[in-house]
Amino acid sequence: MRKRIAVIIGIFTSLLTMAQQPPTVIVDQKGVMRWSGTREEASFFGVNYTLPFAHAYRATGYLGIDRKAAIDQDVYHFARLGFNAFRIHIWDVEISDAQGNLIENEHLDLLDYLIAKLQARNIYTVITAQTNFGNGYPERNQPTDGFSYQYGKCDVHANPKAMAAQEKYLKALVNHVNPYTKVSYQADPMIVGFEINNEPCHSGTIEETKQYIDRMLQALKEAGNRKPVFYNVSHNLQNVEAYYATAIQGTTYQWYPSGLVSGHTRTENYLPNVDEYAIPFGDVKGFKNKAKLVYEFDPADILGSYIYPAAVRSFRSAGFQWITQFSYDPLALAHVNTEYQTHYLNLAYTPAKAISMKIAAQAAYTLPRNKSYGTYPANTRFEGFEVSYHNNLSELNTATRFYHSNHTQSMPVDAEQLESIAGVGSSTIVDYQGTGAYFIDKVEDGVWRLEVMPDVIRVSDPFAKPSLEKEVMRIYHGSWDMAVRLPNLGNAFTATGINAGNTMAQATTNGILAQLKPGVYLLTRQDCKPSRNWSGDSAFGNIRLGEFVAPKSSPVSFTIDHAPSKTGQANQSLTITATIAGNTLPDSVLIYTDQVSFWNDKNPYYKMERTRGYQYQAVILGSDLKTGAFNYNIVVFGNGHRLTAPSMVKQSPLDWDYTKAQFYSTQICESTDPLMLFTVSDTYSDLETYTLPEWKPVHRQVVAGGPTEKNTLLVSIPSGEGKLFLRKNVMGEIKNRLSDLNGANYLCIQLKSVQGVLEAGVVTSDGITYRATVVPNAEGLVRIPLNSLKQTQTALLPMAYPVFMNQYFNPTTKEPLKRDQIQMVELMVEGDEQKPATLEIGTIWME
Repeated sequence: MRKRIAVIIGIFTSLLTMAQQPPTVIVDQKGVMRWSGTREEASFFGVNYTLPFAHAYRATGYLGIDRKAAIDQDVYHFARLGFNAFRIHIWDVEISDAQGNLIENEHLDLLDYLIAKLQARNIYTVITAQTNFGNGYPERNQPTDGFSYQYGKCDVHANPKAMAAQEKYLKALVNHVNPYTKVSYQADPMIVGFEINNEPCHSGTIEETKQYIDRMLQALKEAGNRKPVFYNVSHNLQNVEAYYATAIQGTTYQWYPSGLVSGHTRTENYLPNVDEYAIPFGDVKGFKNKAKLVYEFDPADILGSYIYPAAVRSFRSAGFQWITQFSYDPLALAHVNTEYQTHYLNLAYTPAKAISMKIAAQAAYTLPRNKSYGTYPANTRFEGFEVSYHNNLSELNTATRFYHSNHTQSMPVDAEQLESIAGVGSSTIVDYQGTGAYFIDKVEDGVWRLEVMPDVIRVSDPFAKPSLEKEVMRIYHGSWDMAVRLPNLGNAFTATGINAGNTMAQATTNGILAQLKPGVYLLTRQDCKPSRNWSGDSAFGNIRLGEFVAPKSSPVSFTIDHAPSKTGQANQSLTITATIAGNTLPDSVLIYTDQVSFWNDKNPYYKMERTRGYQYQAVILGSDLKTGAFNYNIVVFGNGHRLTAPSMVKQSPLDWDYTKAQFYSTQICESTDPLMLFTVSDTYSDLETYTLPEWKPVHRQVVAGGPTEKNTLLVSIPSGEGKLFLRKNVMGEIKNRLSDLNGANYLCIQLKSVQGVLEAGVVTSDGITYRATVVPNAEGLVRIPLNSLKQTQTALLPMAYPVFMNQYFNPTTKEPLKRDQIQMVELMVEGDEQKPATLEIGTIWME
């Protein structure tokens, strides 16, 4: 009897333990990732995050940052953004020796700590076991004894000694016991599986590639691993058959739809670029039996907040179940964005993009797998989601959730049923002038949690060359009124600060919280009797109510962010806007021109007025604008100090010792002046060149015109079939000359020579291209009637990664050219196999 009771107790204990264990993930015979218990489909969304390794590890050391504390901060933000997935490619050179032995050092300890902290927030992990390249970027590689340093990137997958080292390393890694979770990686239920290596290089045959994968799979099996094993299939397409001939259970892909490392912020419309994730090898035997994972994706070099949900829509339509962005910036480094220059994502420093990611997470969890939503622009609204390039907006609007990445006028589907709100800017239910993100979540009937992040202001282009000494974004803890219009709260409620050090308490009868500072607040309806005594330590989902993580406010008195208009029209007013932020509002903001001097008692100036939040504006009357350059400074006065932009010196141009004669400049044109779009300079950095169908080196050379002629630009690619594209964003040139644009009849190009078939035209902000064939003439000047431009396919440039992505977007409807939406001027030259595509041009304008 006792034995039977003991058995029953043992079974009960085992069942209880199993019930307490988080569900694991399996891959069924049809290649679908499912939860082990319910067999329901699994869906994951999150980020890559690399603080335990490489530059992020070193940079936090340079700055004296407690790395584990930094991990705690970032993992909390992952929870606030609703992520349930984390992927990392391990820098094996930092945790292995030359023979492939695993080295238990601080890098591995930080990874263990990170995995444990993620699991505490219900975030699952995929581990890519090795990168097989150096740990330097963006610095130089740091020497280690790791086995990958002994071989080339391709050789590491072919050399017998390298493969032996990898076998040893893989076995040790999956059996490594995490001291924080007390289980090995291969036994951890919240580690979904393992990717063998990051972006492998297979230069051998299909059979050799298969043999390598089989060998690594066997090593993992011998180590006792029973988790799914994944392999990258978006590289080395010549060997794609080998991947599906192995026993791997999942295949991994990446997507960089706007290319990589442009060196500047991209402002064009990239929704056509994420219209479809096309896989050209979908008919390969075995393809349909493998799970599909996105190990890395990011619309690189883009600060806009409109694109993440659209990319996820395309991923889900293609059947992906795991989607992880690359790469989230640690809070400790996000003010400088040094880890990966071309990527930039952080809740505090890129709040709009972060909220767009929160919206994208919900798209990943809720959109049906393999369902199509049509083509752009018809697919910008789907299942309660909306993306808008023109409004720089991602939005989720359902019965219980209302999320928006920018100002929106949308009405909630059902404000009475709302449970979760997240946003940047204002909406029909929240009016707020700060620039940071906020979250409002229902705790129970009449009780809500409000979290307000601090304001962030741009200092410099975050996608330009990085440095730990070059700040790109700056934080201020501004105080702003917030109007909250939630039926479940009503207009009369109290707000009580519950994060550490937050003693604010106020009541409102009109729904407006006055001078709200960053922090966490408990909002309680006036007539509500909460079911319990909620406090900052109370659990709420995967966070505590009082948790709050934000950078400190900048000590810099004022920040001025302003981009001058390139052109204006004589005798027509010019509006100048600027973002001006500080720890207090300025006393005044003035504009001085280059005509002022310190000895003049009657220097003219223009006063900038605050319109909302940190936004300031001044209107320069047309009578003050004459043909030529309008040069000016913006001067901020406050707290007994002054700051002059663009020189950013703590002086005024009226000071006797002011020596920084730097100005913003706008070229004022007569209505009869040509609408200049491009002129040849020594740098021509604003003209971008590309080639299709594959990347080819482009030769660019400024040809001196001599004493009487203007310079020209010679551009060419090697012989062979291919197209050469030249593009320039001209929105700055036409923004303030729309009346001149509407009166223009011709696109004019100084064309000195061309070899190949030349087409020229424009690309609009809708992503639609209009071109016409150009016939050279002896005059060296072609005038293309604007009414002769015909809609054609749009080249998706820069070229996306992986390289098998669609290279052209073909609109399904015909749209007339909208002149006020012209965004880029484009020239395309198609060569042939015998001769290179060559083009020599000078000025481009409209008249």
